Amino acid sequence: MVDASSGSPGRGAFPAPAASPLFLREAEVRHGIELLYFGYAAMIRGADRILARHRLGRAHHRALYFIARRENLAVSELLRLLSITKQSLSRVLADLVRLGLVETRVGPTDRRQRLLRLTDAGAALEAELFEALRTTVAAAYEAAGQTAVTGFWAVLSGLIPPEDRALVLALDRAARGPERPARAT
Repeated sequence: MVDASSGSPGRGAFPAPAASPLFLREAEVRHGIELLYFGYAAMIRGADRILARHRLGRAHHRALYFIARRENLAVSELLRLLSITKQSLSRVLADLVRLGLVETRVGPTDRRQRLLRLTDAGAALEAELFEALRTTVAAAYEAAGQTAVTGFWAVLSGLIPPEDRALVLALDRAARGPERPARAT
């Protein structure tokens, strides 16, 4: 890849050609899909090894990830984030609770509501899993450059259905904390 900010190949970058002006043709769309498949498989490989040591799978990982992103996450919100059935999530949460990685609490205003949070052990495992992903993604970001990362984010954002975009934005806002006023320079 070429770092768009410098015009030179990124350090250790995979030599990918620039997108054709005919980027909507089947061959180019297939190429992008293949890059997503292979990129995801390579990115998740390190986390998969960690999960295997704990006899957990990718569904457990996704649950840990989103629970870590928002403390006291309601089960109903996690269902929406993961887009899985209640039955599937029930099995995943039962495993995580049994292993002492997640704890549930009753909602403060609605006793039927179940809020999720990581235990110390769960937070440590999620941090180890995140580090495996962060290392891989950060290296790819560095090789591609800021302009390419912005374009990549735009493509991925475009894949999110319009009705789910607010959910993703809210998750990001919650993780970043309250907005601070811009500093004068």
